[in-house]
Amino acid sequence: MSKAEHGARPAAPKERTDGLLGAAGAVSAATMISRILGVAREMVMARYFGAGMATDAFNVAYRIPNLLRDLFAEGALSSAFVPTFVREYKARGREGAWLLASVVLNALAVILGALSLMFFFGAKWFVFILASGFAESPEKFELTVQMTRILSPFLLFVALAAVVMGMLNSRGIYFVPAAAPSAFNVCCILAGIFLSPIMPALGLEPIVSMAIGAIAGGASQLLVQLPTVYRAGYRYAAELSWRHPGLRQIGRLMLPAVVGLSATQINITVDTQIASRFGDGPVSWLNYGFRLMQLPLGLFGMAIATAALVTISGQAARGEMDRFRSTIASSLKLAACLTFPSMVGLIVFREEIVRLLFERGSFQAGDTLQTSRVLVLYVLALFSYSAVKVLVRAFYALGRTRTPVRASVFSVAVKIAVNFALIFPMGYLGLALATSLASWLNMALLLRGLGAQAGFRLNRRDYSVFLRTAAASAAMGMGARLIYHAGVLLIPPTGTFSLAATLGAGLFAGMLVYLPLLRLFGVEEEREINGLVRKWLARVLR
Repeated sequence: MSKAEHGARPAAPKERTDGLLGAAGAVSAATMISRILGVAREMVMARYFGAGMATDAFNVAYRIPNLLRDLFAEGALSSAFVPTFVREYKARGREGAWLLASVVLNALAVILGALSLMFFFGAKWFVFILASGFAESPEKFELTVQMTRILSPFLLFVALAAVVMGMLNSRGIYFVPAAAPSAFNVCCILAGIFLSPIMPALGLEPIVSMAIGAIAGGASQLLVQLPTVYRAGYRYAAELSWRHPGLRQIGRLMLPAVVGLSATQINITVDTQIASRFGDGPVSWLNYGFRLMQLPLGLFGMAIATAALVTISGQAARGEMDRFRSTIASSLKLAACLTFPSMVGLIVFREEIVRLLFERGSFQAGDTLQTSRVLVLYVLALFSYSAVKVLVRAFYALGRTRTPVRASVFSVAVKIAVNFALIFPMGYLGLALATSLASWLNMALLLRGLGAQAGFRLNRRDYSVFLRTAAASAAMGMGARLIYHAGVLLIPPTGTFSLAATLGAGLFAGMLVYLPLLRLFGVEEEREINGLVRKWLARVLR
């Protein structure tokens, strides 16, 4: 067994780390725009529709096509497509890679076109399977069915967009595909503000405007990437060969994920079914809380995982396993440096953040309290969510998908069992806590599997970095809270402006002291993050 396998990994080459940080920075910058717009979309939802029957109906309708989104879009498809596309490019050049992309796009159009028809004509059955508790309110049930039919082509659009995103990422283009979800959020925001008031005149509930905005946004997410991929040299070909070696390789990589993701979808179905039986509100509270947790997850976790995928795919293809292991370790430590302070901030200021963003119009103080309770339970696993995204992509880069499937199935099975153990003492809040516990279990199983299959081990220095980063984040949180309370003494948070001022002061103070605290606690990754921040500021101020 090599020295690296025992945990004494060689240091990652500087250019590799810088490349990873630079790519992650590009994705983070674009994703930040999208996530801010995503929060604005949720603010529009809260302002106009609150957290009751209408939003519960929309969330379930939107969740139905999303049940397969991880399989045919951001999840298994992207993880299987990028390594295959990279290998095809190396083996057969530009023309062979572009041909593979066209074959994949055409195959998805056929498969997902048929699924879209199933969603449309079988809407009632899908709603009942996902939220049978809605059947107790015929109005709520029929509204969910109506929006499910409107959203039936959504999966097709986002899956095609995910393939184009993979093509661009493989060619080193990160900003545009990461910014594409901004188009989705803009469409939803405009629909909520301008379409909802005219819906009643058309004989429709105002919330239906959000379904219309979502389907327009899904199509826009694809369309905004097309000019960039065209400039990159791609030309569409009306080719569909089910025997294409690249397509079959993607299918082989994805097939085990069908099992793993079907377990995840069972988990989502169970959660939604349970929440739908707690009356109006819980489905929406869980959704608002999860969306807020996804803000830093999308900014940092997805950015690091997306950037790492192309790097580790190339390293695995070249057999550079020392570099592969070092990149994984660097990605996990970078994820910790970015998600730990986010987790602390969301816990320390949970009620203030929810109140500032959502508490107006139809969203009441009781909704703020319930959403903040959900949020604190979800963010307990913010780091593990990010780590899982990195680790799963490592297995796909190696072409070994059985381990993440087994880990997913086992974690989901445990999670469902924990669901039923926790809902009695905690109600629907038990669903959020069970989700976080399952995420940590999934991460542990993936780390163990990567050690067995690729010799990857987190060594003492890695664990020391995690502990020191956690200590720095905790100190940051305490300092930020003190600044917030000092601000409250000067400006009592009685309105939106005063709350924004005091909360902003606390969060800004936390951001200012975080990097010095990392340096104080001896976290070497601080220098790399500091360098990336300086480069980003130089570009902005240029």
